Formats: sequence, C-alpha cells, structure tokens
Amino acid sequence: MANYLVTGAAGFIGQRVSELLMADGHVVFGIDNLNDAYDVRVKLWRLNQLKQNELFHFQQLDISEYENLRDWIHQLENPIDAIINLAARAGVRQSVENPWVYVNTNVVGNLNLLEIARHLKIKKYILASTSSLYGENPPLPTPESAESDHPLQPYAASKKGAEALCHSYHYLYGIDTTVFRYFTVYGPAGRPDMVMFRLAKWIAEGYPVYVTGDGNQARGFTYIDDIARGTILGLKKLNYELINLGGHEVITINELVRIMEEKIGKKANIQYIDQHKADVMQNCANVEKAKQILNWEPKVNLDQGITKLVNWYFHERNWVSQVATP
Repeated sequence: MANYLVTGAAGFIGQRVSELLMADGHVVFGIDNLNDAYDVRVKLWRLNQLKQNELFHFQQLDISEYENLRDWIHQLENPIDAIINLAARAGVRQSVENPWVYVNTNVVGNLNLLEIARHLKIKKYILASTSSLYGENPPLPTPESAESDHPLQPYAASKKGAEALCHSYHYLYGIDTTVFRYFTVYGPAGRPDMVMFRLAKWIAEGYPVYVTGDGNQARGFTYIDDIARGTILGLKKLNYELINLGGHEVITINELVRIMEEKIGKKANIQYIDQHKADVMQNCANVEKAKQILNWEPKVNLDQGITKLVNWYFHERNWVSQVATP
C-alpha cells in the first residue's frame, strides 16, 4: 500500500485515477480548489463518488498558494510516495480570455508542488501536460519528438513552462518524473466544455448543435479509464520521460455527431459557426512510446465508450441537463 497525493482530484482524470488507485488498496490524499472554470456541480458529483471510499482524504486547496499547500502536506501523518499533479486550468479558448489564471495554476502551482517534492524528498512526480503543445501542423500521428516550441495559445504555453520546470527539478534534485501529454479524453462525468458532453446534452435536450468550421476537423479520442490506467503505469521509475497518452481513435466531428444521434435516438439540429483561431484541424497521437515503456494498450473502443457516456448522461439527467455547456 502506498500514499499518493493527487491534485485536481475532483477533475475528470483526477477522479478516475484516484478511484483506480484506491481499488488497488492505496491511500489517496486529494486536493482541489473546486473553481468555477466550468459548472462546479460536475466536480462535486465526482468528489462525492470519491468520498464514499475510506481510503480517500480530501482538502480544498489551491496549488498556486504555496504556504497553505505546504502547511497542509506537512501535517499529514503518512509520508507521500508520489505526487500526481492533475490540477490544471484546461481549455484552449478560455486561456485566450484569461491567461493569468492559467499561468498561476499550470506554472506557479506546478512549481509549488515541485518545491514540496524537493523538500520532502518525494522521489516520483507525474505531470499532466497536453497535446496542444504540438501546434498547428504537427506530423500525424504525432510523436513526442515533434516540435513543441511554438504553442498557439496561453494554455499550451503554460504547459510548456510546466514541463520545463519538471525537467529542471529532475536534473537538479533527481526527482523521477513522467510527463503525460494527454490527447482528447472522454467518458462519463467529463468536462462540459468538451465536445462529447456538449453533443450528448445538445442532442438529448433538443438544443442547437454548434459545429465550428465545416465539421471535418478530426480528433483522436481515448476513453477515461484507459487514460487513468496509463497515468498510473507512469508511476514506475523512468528518470524523466515525455509520453503521449490517448488520441488513438480518430474521428471527424461530423462523424461523431452521427454516432451520437444513433446512440441517443434523436436527430441533431446542426448549426455551423466560424472556426476559432486557437483550434487545430486534427490531432492524432503516436502512442508507441507508451506501449513500449509502459506496456499500455487502450481497451475501450469508441462505440463502447460513447455508449457508457450516453448511459451516464441519461442516468444523471435530472441535474446534468442543467449544466452549462460553454
């Protein structure tokens, strides 16, 4: 049994990683600031699932506030074996509107956690990074070696800074670090600003389905359980590694709408709108490194995953249908 600090525990990936760790008998100390980047009811639903497990211990904290974070961790009775930093301000478009909060959480918050790892001699660190770093025209499928020095939005830029800090702390202090560049993740209780959640709600409730551009932009999707399993596999000793995770099953937005119509049993009222400058036309991951180093293979295909998402939506429809989809 180990003790893990999971930041962003009420987040989409953070909740599932915490659940899988506890299923293996580990203790999870979860922190989250429960901010209103999207409807907090989704975060509270995830958090309530975790609180049903006696191995879960929660504290509402903001990782960008160093002293509060340090003081809480120092008073824990159990030593932390690894930090899994999944706390982040995510979202390409929102970062254009308020870049400061992205720097505070994704850069300063990450630095605070690295400092705590250094002082407490915590030897394993995992960082959630992003495929958005690969910019406008990456090779497809995109390997980790692809150029990542020209991010298109403050969100990606903040994650590049976080990666650089991780490398410096690995070099200076020997912190064993795995950096995951996540591609598009979906599943039950996902972020309501992401396409899967939006389509489920918009089609089910008869709202207009807004599709940017011509709908031929493509994304590589991976189900949340596969992402969470891969993240936990990254706890092994790796020195310092950048690893793509996800993005293995590519589909256009138009095709995705058709599948959602079939699963929900309703036609979509599609309205095409202008494409945002911060968007990229396609992302698709080369995940050979994850397969070789972590022995990771995705297990849930797109048809199975979308079915699980739609079933969750209808099971929780009373409150989920009221969640804003910005």
